[in-house]
Amino acid sequence: MNLLPLYGQVAVVTGAARRIGRVIALTLAEAGASVVVNYHTSRAAAEGTVREIEALGREAFAARADVSKPKQVETLFRAAEKRFGQLDILVNNAALFFPRRWDELTEADWDTILGTNLKGTFFCAQAAARRMRGSGHIVNISSLGGLEAWPGYAHYCVSKAGVIMLTRCLAKALAPTIRVNSVAPGTILLPEDKSDPQMMRRARRTPLRRGGRAEDVAGAVLFLVTQDDFITGQVIVVDGGQSA
Repeated sequence: MNLLPLYGQVAVVTGAARRIGRVIALTLAEAGASVVVNYHTSRAAAEGTVREIEALGREAFAARADVSKPKQVETLFRAAEKRFGQLDILVNNAALFFPRRWDELTEADWDTILGTNLKGTFFCAQAAARRMRGSGHIVNISSLGGLEAWPGYAHYCVSKAGVIMLTRCLAKALAPTIRVNSVAPGTILLPEDKSDPQMMRRARRTPLRRGGRAEDVAGAVLFLVTQDDFITGQVIVVDGGQSA
């Protein structure tokens, strides 16, 4: 008897080459899933993630797609279907994040952020849901910025607030067979972030006086795809109590 909770399942993780997406992909693989590692520009890193997954004894392949382009999204999911013949889990992790003063925001800034963070999340969910047979899980990575107002990141906050509402809409539209939830990270420190004074200050301002780890976000995702039989349309905030 195989005790791995995701044994025999297939997951697509967008933006899985590096950072939080990589850790999510590895966590799902450790739980038994085969994983499609989506990337846009980080091919070498994506192939490295694939090798790490294969070292765990799971199947994986890297698939390039700009999720802001619906045609590329469709190609991504066709490739996943051709390789594995099924789809059980989608984690919409791909996102862009950059600051911009309100009076400096351009149309291109809005199109760039909303194209990847919100439009991309929708079209990936649409393509995935069409391929999920009988049941499935979609987890959208939103952000504390979708719940709080960050004036220097208005475009980003709006995109992530949209992801949260999209999660709720899809949860009702795809019920009862597909459960749709969101994980909203706060300040997550990756190894490369620990040399950033601003990130460290943010981390120390949380009630827990530290930043989170990518594994904290991945753990929330794993919970939602293994233990959420009666959870849908919800947002799990992983922020060390910052939004409390």
